[in-house]
Amino acid sequence: MTVLTASVGAGGVNREVDVRAVQALLTRHVAALGATPLAENGLADEGTLAAIRLFQSRVMRLTAPDGRVNPGGRTWLALNDTAVGAASSQLSGAAWWHANQAAFPNSAEVSGLEPAFAVRVTAFLGALRTAGASVEVSATRRNKIRAYLMHYSWRVAKGDVRPAEVPGEPGCSIVWNHGDDARSRRGSREMVDLFGIVFQPSLTSRHILGLAIDMTIDWAGTIRVLNAAGNAVSLSSPSDGTNTALHSVGASYGVFKLVSDPPHWSDNGH
Repeated sequence: MTVLTASVGAGGVNREVDVRAVQALLTRHVAALGATPLAENGLADEGTLAAIRLFQSRVMRLTAPDGRVNPGGRTWLALNDTAVGAASSQLSGAAWWHANQAAFPNSAEVSGLEPAFAVRVTAFLGALRTAGASVEVSATRRNKIRAYLMHYSWRVAKGDVRPAEVPGEPGCSIVWNHGDDARSRRGSREMVDLFGIVFQPSLTSRHILGLAIDMTIDWAGTIRVLNAAGNAVSLSSPSDGTNTALHSVGASYGVFKLVSDPPHWSDNGH
């Protein structure tokens, strides 16, 4: 452990070598908490004092952070504790998602669907495109852990479940409980915003099973689309999720519309 010769921070001695040592340790933690990494310039400036308080508040759970690091004191010991560093990096929030999202990829490829359903979807989309419609697929199979993260970030943010009561998920190291409910909800809201969630996500979505697809279908004027029986069906406006003629064509291929969710189609309409 680096030796701290004198106090750093609010009201501290703030020797350059000591400030640099604290800044280096803080950067490891504030980056994990979504803050801006510090310039290790040896100056006890406002950014450094704010980072000390952030660390004391969000990692040490102090209710009255003083913005000061004393030699041998609690804050200095916590800054040097690798276990504390690992825990802080697992706190829910925008920084956690940016650091971990690549581990939980979704698919927007029809090939990512369950094979039998993929065949039905491919036939339906082929009929639409042959008739002149455009189809933009936004999601097919959803990663199970991503569904868990979306579900509970929404519920914690809304206060529907306390962060300490969120069940763990194998393969996902995230800490929902930041020490108090307000901070926990804030971390979850950051994730809700990044996910772009509007309604509470399901833990049992057909997407998780590879049996659902989200897509936007559009066309101009009136087009004639062949259903699965080979009969031509005229499709006029609107080209959105309320068009019942479009729904019937999809159903003929075994791809059913969930009317309450504009882009959502599945193997059973749920």
